[in-house]
Amino acid sequence: MYSESDLEAAVAAGALQPADVQKFRAFMAADRTTTLVDEEHFRLVTGFNDIFVAIASVLLLVAIAWLGGEIQPWVGALGVAVAAWGLAEYFTRVRRMALPSILLLLAFVGGLFGAAAIGLIGDENNFGPGDERIVATYIAISGLIAMAGAYAHWRRFHVPITIAAGAAALVAAVVGGITAATSGNIFDDNMQGVLNAILFAAGLATFAFAMAWDMKDPRRETRRADVAFWLHLLAAPLIVHPIFAQIGVTEGAISTGGAVLVIGLYIALAMVALAIDRRALMVSSLIYVLWALNGLFERFGAVETNVALAALVIGSALLLLSAFWHNARSLVVKPLPQGLTAKLPALGTTAVTA
Repeated sequence: MYSESDLEAAVAAGALQPADVQKFRAFMAADRTTTLVDEEHFRLVTGFNDIFVAIASVLLLVAIAWLGGEIQPWVGALGVAVAAWGLAEYFTRVRRMALPSILLLLAFVGGLFGAAAIGLIGDENNFGPGDERIVATYIAISGLIAMAGAYAHWRRFHVPITIAAGAAALVAAVVGGITAATSGNIFDDNMQGVLNAILFAAGLATFAFAMAWDMKDPRRETRRADVAFWLHLLAAPLIVHPIFAQIGVTEGAISTGGAVLVIGLYIALAMVALAIDRRALMVSSLIYVLWALNGLFERFGAVETNVALAALVIGSALLLLSAFWHNARSLVVKPLPQGLTAKLPALGTTAVTA
C-alpha cells in the first residue's frame, strides 16, 4: 500500500510525473466510486512486516522500561525514550515503516514525559496535602519537555502523528500550569469546572490548528493531510468530553434528557465532520454516544440487551452514513457560504446513488 505522501515523494524524486499521479488518482476515484478526498487516506500498515516490527519494538521497549525501572523508575522511562529514538533512526528514517513509526513516536514522547514527571516528583510520600501546586508545576514542566521532544522528533523524522503528540503534551503543560496557579488540586470538585473549560478551549484550539493544516492541502495529496487527521482525532475528545462531563455522562448515570442531548450534540458534530470531510471527529467521540444510547435503552427497560441495541443503532447509522458519505456531504456543504466552501475539500462528481 502506498500513501499520498509516498506518491508526493516519488514525484519529488522524479520517479513519477505529476500528470501520471493525477491520472492514477482519477482512476482510483472512479474505481472506488468515490473521490479520493472523501476516502481520508493515511498510512498505517504497509505489510505484515510492520506488525512484526511493531510487536518486537513493544517487547524491547517494555523490557527496557522494566530493567531500567529496577534502578530508578525515571531511568526506565528515559531508556524507553532513548531506545525509541534510536529505533526510529532505522525503521522510520530509513525503512519508512508506518505502524512502527507511530508506536516509536508515542514511546519517545511518553517516555520523555514519564521520565521528567517521575524524576521531578519522585516519591509521592515526599509530598503532603499542601504540595499539590508543586506537583502540578512539575507536570507542567514535564509537558513542556515532552513538547520540545516532539518538536525535535518532527524536525528529524516528520512522522504525521508527531504534531498531535506535541499538542497533547502542550495541553498537559497548560492544565498543569493553570492548576498550579489556582487550587493546585486537579481532583478538587471546585476545579472540575475550570478543568473542563481548559480542555474545551484546548480542543477548539486543536481543531483550529488541524483546520489550518487541512486548508493548506484541500486535495489531501501531501503529508499535511495526515498531520491534520491526527490533530482532528485529538481535538474531538477534548471538545466533547468537557461538555458531556458537565451534562453528567461521565458520572455513570444519565437521564433521558441528558441522553437525548448527547445524541443531539453528536449529530451536530457529525454535521461538522461532513462539512470538513473528517470522519476522525466522529470516531474519537463515539464512546460517548454509545454510553448515552446504552443508558437510554436501559431506562426504557431493555437492561439485558441495552449494549447490543446501542451498538446496533449507532453501527447501522454509521454504516449508512459511510455508504452515502458523498451525498450527505453535498447536502451539508452546498448551503454554506461560498467563501467558506472554497476553503473546504471540494465536492467530487462521483456519488453513491440509491
